[in-house]
Amino acid sequence: MSGPVGLAVWVSVMSANQFDVCVSGSGAVAMSLALALSREGWSVAWAKSPQVVPTGSTDIRTYALNARSIALLERLRVWPALKQWSAPVLEMDIRGDESGALTFSAWQQKVSELAWIVDAGALERLLGQALEFAPRVEVVPPVTEKGPSVLADLLAVCEGKQSTTRAALGVEFTRQDYGHWGVAARLKATQPHHGVARQWFRSPDILALLPFNDPDPLASYGLVWSVPKARAEHLLALAPEDFERELNDAIYQSDSELAARVGALSLTSSVAGWPLALAKANRWAGAGWVLVGDAAHQVHPLSGQGLNLGLADVDALVSVLTDARKREPWRQPGDERTLNRYVRQRQLPTQAMQGLTDGLLKLFADSRGPVKDLRNLGMSMVQRATPIKQWLVGRALDAS
Repeated sequence: MSGPVGLAVWVSVMSANQFDVCVSGSGAVAMSLALALSREGWSVAWAKSPQVVPTGSTDIRTYALNARSIALLERLRVWPALKQWSAPVLEMDIRGDESGALTFSAWQQKVSELAWIVDAGALERLLGQALEFAPRVEVVPPVTEKGPSVLADLLAVCEGKQSTTRAALGVEFTRQDYGHWGVAARLKATQPHHGVARQWFRSPDILALLPFNDPDPLASYGLVWSVPKARAEHLLALAPEDFERELNDAIYQSDSELAARVGALSLTSSVAGWPLALAKANRWAGAGWVLVGDAAHQVHPLSGQGLNLGLADVDALVSVLTDARKREPWRQPGDERTLNRYVRQRQLPTQAMQGLTDGLLKLFADSRGPVKDLRNLGMSMVQRATPIKQWLVGRALDAS
């Protein structure tokens, strides 16, 4: 059997199972979940999907990880090694498309840093190395339309936004394309970054410079530039020197004084791009299965919360399963009532973050004069309202 019927049959015959959980996926969320479950004593089948990486390519992605994500990686004993591939964010400087401005600092929040910008490739490599030595984890073939190759009480789908298993389970994934692409690259500046992350809402694009430590620990950035599709296609087709010129011009046009503080930016990597969307699954769990990370939800990268939401899913799911084992040991990991506790914990904060990022994007994409004046005034009012600023940063630090 194939498709939803095949997986339904697989779910219905879960008796005398080989494993407690089958984790399907190959990215950071899947690996973190497999490692976290192993450390809590669960037997795990890691249905590792093959990753297709073009020959000679390098991973130029960077992730902004908040305090909750770092705490999870510390418990998994991955953070000490990953820290050398990361740079702390000590301040955030956000500018509107007129006079609006917002600044956040770690010292005002009474924390050592607001976030860490980490190398995506290093994160996945270190998680993979940790899994090689993890007890109770066995690598098995990828999940197919007929289901996993092994029997497990719970199938955790961590396959990302293009998940085929989610579709085979009959779950609808509503996707709203923004008509924008994310353009990413690694950069070096002629001025030190001082641990400051910078973001410009430029209507219709959003440009972010994230302090990074490679190749120069004091003056490197990860670029995330959200632009309309046609603009993205233009930028991706440019020669490196032309891309650098357009990037530097964009920052200078936004704020010439701030551009001088950043310095001239030059590429230290290739330039990549991908379409952006808001998406969510209509169901996150059922008897014997659960969706985790981008398989359940997708957000715009302007908040830097995509992976944080996925790692918060991992944290919550492992906590719910472990707590249920202590309180109700007769329940299996795939018990639907247990999984619904995870859903209740994660759906509301995820929807709130989706609403926030979607609202901000639409607000700053509106070029009408009254709207522009109102949004920039709003930024300035929040800048003066210390309790609101502290609440916003607190939410971001927790990734809830």
